[in-house]
Amino acid sequence: FSKSFACELFRHCTSGLQSDVTIEIGEMSFHLHKFPLLSRSGLLEKLIGELTTTDGSTSVLQLNQLPGGAKSFELVAKFCYGVKIELTSMNVVCLRCASEYLQMTEEYGEGNLIAQTESFLNEVFGNWTDTIKALETCEEVIPHAEELHIVSRCINSLAMKACADPKFFNWPVGTVFWNGICTATKPHAMSDDWWYEDVSFLSLPLYKRLIQAVEEGGMRAENIAGALVFYAKKYIPQMNRQSSFKNLNSASTISIPSEADQRALLEEIVELLPTQKGVIHTRFLLRLLRTAMVLQVSPSCRENLERRVGLQLDQASLEDLLMPNMGYSVETLYDIDCFQRILDHFMSMDNQASTAVSPCIVEESQLMEGTQSLTSITMVANLVDAYLADVAPDVNLKFPKFQSLAAAVPDYARPLSDGIYRAIDIYLKAHHWLTDSEREQICRLMNCQKLSLEASTHAAQNERLPLRVIVQVLFFEQLRLRTSISGWFFVSDNLENSQNPNSSVLELSKNEELNGRAGRGSSVEDMRERVSELEKECESMREEFQKLVKTKRSWNIFCRRKSHQCNSKSPKHFNAKMQPQPQPQPQPQPQSVNGHSAQ
Repeated sequence: FSKSFACELFRHCTSGLQSDVTIEIGEMSFHLHKFPLLSRSGLLEKLIGELTTTDGSTSVLQLNQLPGGAKSFELVAKFCYGVKIELTSMNVVCLRCASEYLQMTEEYGEGNLIAQTESFLNEVFGNWTDTIKALETCEEVIPHAEELHIVSRCINSLAMKACADPKFFNWPVGTVFWNGICTATKPHAMSDDWWYEDVSFLSLPLYKRLIQAVEEGGMRAENIAGALVFYAKKYIPQMNRQSSFKNLNSASTISIPSEADQRALLEEIVELLPTQKGVIHTRFLLRLLRTAMVLQVSPSCRENLERRVGLQLDQASLEDLLMPNMGYSVETLYDIDCFQRILDHFMSMDNQASTAVSPCIVEESQLMEGTQSLTSITMVANLVDAYLADVAPDVNLKFPKFQSLAAAVPDYARPLSDGIYRAIDIYLKAHHWLTDSEREQICRLMNCQKLSLEASTHAAQNERLPLRVIVQVLFFEQLRLRTSISGWFFVSDNLENSQNPNSSVLELSKNEELNGRAGRGSSVEDMRERVSELEKECESMREEFQKLVKTKRSWNIFCRRKSHQCNSKSPKHFNAKMQPQPQPQPQPQPQSVNGHSAQ
């Protein structure tokens, strides 16, 4: 041991006798006297008694199993010789374990080391920062600290303070005291995340136990999730793209964990995440899933993340869902199978929610839940259509996968079919080798009656669509126009019938009203004639379509006839956000009817 320590012990040894016992701990040797040691330690009294020799030679003891090693024993030896030692939050745990190991009880002197360290530990537990420091030092003597319940007492103390409302204590941060007077102007306001940074320096096993303790203490799930997000971003590089791994409170740099340690850390964090829906942001869950793919976590961990994302898929963004394919046999650019599993989890949850509502008795709360469910599935339908449009250009995307993904969303979830039509159009353009049967099957995924006016106009001129679909689009477009005109007539007649025929004002202006009605009558007659013409056109188109199907005329013949009627070129592909373009108005083609309806 050090020279200063030897001199200090010599000053407290009145006899000045030569040392008669040597304590060896690892590579360190302590040359001491028997009496000060055995008077304070039951273990040393026993060991020294067993090794006492009659020839007066020095006894040698080996204490390699002493908690804290040579550093702790140096303080113990000072205490035995009556030298004043300073107890701190950094050494009290090791000294408490060492004194227990050496049996330094009150039987060997009042105010022995066990009693003093235990008393100081109780003071440490009352301070947040000192408790964290003491808990960190438990790593060095973890078996002994666990046996003495020091670890659990530290964790319970921290959990109790973390769960307490900050408004009730307002601990001062950075306060300086001078002669007992506080120099800080006022305590800093504390938010719910005030403890995230402090506990993030704990090792994973201790951090896990602390999270479980605060959860049992009733902490809000949002705060627990925030602490886990902070911890994950700190020790998993891919979770934080701009992470520098710098300790904000010191100049030391945190070492980056190995890939195996990161994998174990991610799996533990996933298990600790609260199960409530919406507590964790979907973007963070998807980032966790992406990192899990890179680190090749266990299948159960990946399935857990996919299920969590599926429960709140309506809150996800398209950018986060486009995850690169990490498999060995990479067929497609993006991991479409992963998105399919996530979508299946969402649809399974939605089906369970819809079947839970009684079809006979529906309360107001259930009606609100049903409305929210419909809104969620509509958002997911738009997300699926946008996802399909992004992955459709991939030539390696097989037709069954595209069909399965698009068909997973029911038809009622799509108020408009513009999104799925755009995805189908892009897929047909990138996969021009599809058979006629496959083209027919893929077009059944969209509802032609739900196409907007601009989408219908595009589809009517789209050469990539089967003939049956084009004629169907034209038919529903004309039918929709006819319905809107009929509705206009119905409203106009009701307004005229609702007028009072006995009104004096009407009789005074009878002649003027008759003249105006005559003018409107002529316009109404014109509109009725126009509707009649539209009906004839629809009927002729239906008959023409039947003839084409029976005779199996070629597509080129139909394109020449259609180009002669429309006098327009076919667009490249449909954009669901495109603005409506003005249409030529030759008579009596369908385009002129659209122009008349727009007017």
